[in-house]
Amino acid sequence: MKEKKWIRALVPVSAALLVILSVLGPELLARYRDRFFLNRINLEESPESGTGYRYTMSSNEKLYLLAECLSRQVLPESELSALTRPEDTAYEELVGSYAFVVNRQGPSGEEITEEEIFAVCSRELKTLQELGILPGTVQEVQREAYSAVLYSAIDVLEPQNNLSVWKVSLSTSQQNADKANRLIDAYIDADSGKIYSFYARTEKTWAEADPEAVLEAWSSYLDLRGREACETENPLLENASYFVKYRFPGMEKGDTLVTLGFYEGINEWFLKLT
Repeated sequence: MKEKKWIRALVPVSAALLVILSVLGPELLARYRDRFFLNRINLEESPESGTGYRYTMSSNEKLYLLAECLSRQVLPESELSALTRPEDTAYEELVGSYAFVVNRQGPSGEEITEEEIFAVCSRELKTLQELGILPGTVQEVQREAYSAVLYSAIDVLEPQNNLSVWKVSLSTSQQNADKANRLIDAYIDADSGKIYSFYARTEKTWAEADPEAVLEAWSSYLDLRGREACETENPLLENASYFVKYRFPGMEKGDTLVTLGFYEGINEWFLKLT
């Protein structure tokens, strides 16, 4: 009997404790968790932490995008030339879905700055010389003799396809400046510093060069794939004394045409994209 009375007395006590725990338990647990986490640094490993989606283009795709944008630049012309231009010329192709515009916001945190671009250009110029793409007589790029402008190349219909490039040019502020053995123009990747195209005056002539070897070295330098020799349909369209053309797979929309050429009178080598 005493045991049953003890059990009966325990039931209301247990019920009361359950009620108290149900009311105060969550609050007490929350306070305990707060004391454990607040004002303390807790590290937690996550394999996907900070790895947001970023579209990356291949070297072939970057080359194609830059070629399309450069080919569609609308160059200034006088009213007279506009009036005398033949109607059947395909100038409407200059206006398309590609934009090549000055980046007035400046480089992002990971891109080459204006203070760095001249040293980077000299470094890459030296690499091209070591690879046999340009002769060693071409001088370094000095900041006081050159200008640099940052551009954005954008596929307007697919804006995830975009590229920042620096255009480094020999300054025209000094008249009669000596251009011998100098880099004249170059388009440079704002991320990697790689040189996509260039114009440079050298002492080396076309007869002293091996165009196939030059393009092979340049392709490896940019990590390009699928190089093929390309015969031009109309050689008279080129105003260079000597040139060769090569085709590289670009995007689904087409290929990139790369021309390596030489202006004989001024001893100027160029590598341009179309």
